[in-house]
Amino acid sequence: MSGQSVVIQLNDIRRVYKVGTEQIHALDGVSLEIYENEYVAVMGHSGSGKSTLMNLLGCLDRASGGIYELDGEDTTQMSNSQLAKVRNEKIGFVFQSFELLPRFSALKNVELPLIYSRQTIWNRKELAGKALERVGLGERMTHRPNQLSGGEKQRVAVARALINNPSILLADEPTGNLDSKTSEEILALFRRLHEEGQTIIMVTHEADVSCHAKRIIRMRDGKVISDVPTEQDAVWEHRNTGAGR
Repeated sequence: MSGQSVVIQLNDIRRVYKVGTEQIHALDGVSLEIYENEYVAVMGHSGSGKSTLMNLLGCLDRASGGIYELDGEDTTQMSNSQLAKVRNEKIGFVFQSFELLPRFSALKNVELPLIYSRQTIWNRKELAGKALERVGLGERMTHRPNQLSGGEKQRVAVARALINNPSILLADEPTGNLDSKTSEEILALFRRLHEEGQTIIMVTHEADVSCHAKRIIRMRDGKVISDVPTEQDAVWEHRNTGAGR
């Protein structure tokens, strides 16, 4: 993509798990590039490798082979402490189950990543407040998770993920626990964040969710079987699954 820098570069990434005497190739030679300010959806059925890919992109797991560069740095050569630093400073995580601490207010939940960063204690509250305002929760800062709706909880999770201005936002089934109306609200938020310049990678198995992205990567048996703009993916799915399915 002309004029845009590469945020993620994967070269022949493999991830092999040993189960007894059997080897499971969860990822089998994945190579791809993701550019700054892209909005990408990763799709695939259970066992396709999409969750394994997500864990590797988030530096939660290590590849068995190949090279993963994030912002030009080879993560495969990093120590565990270096990977932890990368996770905290360059990657924002949004999970299906929100992962909020129930006894903490929305503001305190958003502040959490700053505890492990270089930010001083004096401006954590200010930064967390601005992040909550960015996702439309400026008036709900003192509320605990049990006082928030599902959509508001996910907005808190998004604010927490954005607090350190990460290179990429990784969203794992971000609408999986939400009703259709609330899902649309969260996807509209992602769309606005993308328009503001945020790079987003979203894992989903739902076609109506993936179509909000600008590019769709489909996986099967640990391999990338399709990597095209959203409009072309609709044609690909029609040809490979049939119009009536």
